[in-house]
Amino acid sequence: MARAGMNPKTLQYLMGHSDIGVTMNTYTHLGLEDAQNEMIRLEELNRAKEEVAKAAGEQRPVTQRSFRAV
Repeated sequence: MARAGMNPKTLQYLMGHSDIGVTMNTYTHLGLEDAQNEMIRLEELNRAKEEVAKAAGEQRPVTQRSFRAV
């Protein structure tokens, strides 16, 4: 479920678990490949931030408010 992007608290509510630990230990089986994919995603995000800063002629960090989830 974590791989699918579901919010753990939402899953906890849907499954009726009173403890988030039960939800996390049952539905978040991740491995090395998942960690590698996450690192790639972070690198891509950093490159995108740098491109936005260059396009705007700025060298300051881009805030999260500059991005919108689609």
